[in-house]
Amino acid sequence: MEHFGFWSILPPVIAIILAIKTRQVFVSLFFGIWLGWVVLSGFNILDGTLASIQALVDVFKDSGNTRTIMFSSLVGALIAFIQRSGGVEGFVKYINRLLEHLEKKKVGNSRIIVQLFAWLTGVLIFVESSINVLTVGAIYRPIFDKLKIPREKLAYIADSVSAPTCILIPLNAWGAYIMGLIAAQGFDNPFGIMLGAFPFNFYPMLALGMVVYIVLSKKDFGPMKKAEIRARETGKVLRDGATPLISSDVISMEKKEGVPARARNMLIPIAVMVGMMPLMLLFTGWSEVPNIHSLPWYLQFFEAIGQGSGSTSVLYSVLAAITVGSVLYMSQKIFSFKETFDLIMKGISGLIPLALLMMLAFAIGAVCRELGTGQYVAEISKVWLSPSFVPAIIYIVASFIAFSTGTSWGTFAIMIPIGIPMAQALDANLYLTVAAALGGGVFGDHASPISDTTIISSMASACDHIDHVKTQLPYALTAGAITTVMYIILGLIMY
Repeated sequence: MEHFGFWSILPPVIAIILAIKTRQVFVSLFFGIWLGWVVLSGFNILDGTLASIQALVDVFKDSGNTRTIMFSSLVGALIAFIQRSGGVEGFVKYINRLLEHLEKKKVGNSRIIVQLFAWLTGVLIFVESSINVLTVGAIYRPIFDKLKIPREKLAYIADSVSAPTCILIPLNAWGAYIMGLIAAQGFDNPFGIMLGAFPFNFYPMLALGMVVYIVLSKKDFGPMKKAEIRARETGKVLRDGATPLISSDVISMEKKEGVPARARNMLIPIAVMVGMMPLMLLFTGWSEVPNIHSLPWYLQFFEAIGQGSGSTSVLYSVLAAITVGSVLYMSQKIFSFKETFDLIMKGISGLIPLALLMMLAFAIGAVCRELGTGQYVAEISKVWLSPSFVPAIIYIVASFIAFSTGTSWGTFAIMIPIGIPMAQALDANLYLTVAAALGGGVFGDHASPISDTTIISSMASACDHIDHVKTQLPYALTAGAITTVMYIILGLIMY
């Protein structure tokens, strides 16, 4: 039996409804897993409950899942390192000096240059979305205030760069997580699928591009235009009556007292992680390409990287970054060996909720496969749904879920196990469908007032949260609408 009929779709649908209603993605995902295994157990509640627990244990039978969860937790250690060592603060001071130099030289329009610098800084810090937002806010808030640029604009730039950058430069937990979800659908080369979907992930590209366009053209619209006029004419970076959120409330770890702030303490470990990623993909994929030596040298590298293990590569890359960071900090006598180890443990513990979410994501993907959820949805959709519209529908549904729950990762966990089998069964374009699920998750998360990155953007920028949401939403909706049209057009062309 390929699927369980109506019962095949009920567990993920219930998980979606619960997530929207309660905004508790963890509980909702687990309930969906439990209900799925109850169905698979012949509606025996005891057997279904035991099977649900076993399914969570079985997540770790897959070495790729385990490596992905390990990597995502270890990123917490790297984040703790670069903050506690003074690396982030040193980077802030370096950017400030550079801006002061450009101002003295009267290079271009200071307002435009500063906003573009904020955008570029966010793009360069793609290791993790929260540290991305916090760093941009910490660096540029005093400079934006000085130049009478509204706090709402800083919050918008920080928010628009964070998740889109992390998903477009997936040498981080995002990439590992997405590859893990794709691999859970039975693909041997999840990196290749993710790479193939990259050109079609329109929303993150449009979100990043819109920031540059708005800054260069100065064509703000909606509530943001009013905020810009207010700041320029009155010097008020916040509206009267606004209640700003203070960034110090969300900075999880201060620089160690007495330690000099050095940008290299942030840049070197991140550079090691980024540089190791392609090397490890090459290393792990080299032996997987048949007759590799018969190919031209440039194709050898391309094919090997395409066949490389994403989970292995990111795990080794972050371990290398942590090792280099440990040596770097101990050689400067910033941390003792005990302090280094304690900091690693503290960083890992801070991302335990992320590891739990990933475990649940892998488990609900497994139960959806067992139930034949995607096959059932595709089967009942064939009578009314054209394969050409699958990417657009997946995008819209993913957007709605992410907006309602405030989480892109939880949305990926729900939509990828549904979207991929639908695309396969209906012969829709697989890469376009995967990109639609990812882009929808990012759009909904970006626009959502309950998203963690939206909230942190307000806090890091010391902006009124509702003002941030209201000024950002028209831009997000514009890019989201363009993306929907593009998926409809390409769906028609590529089918």
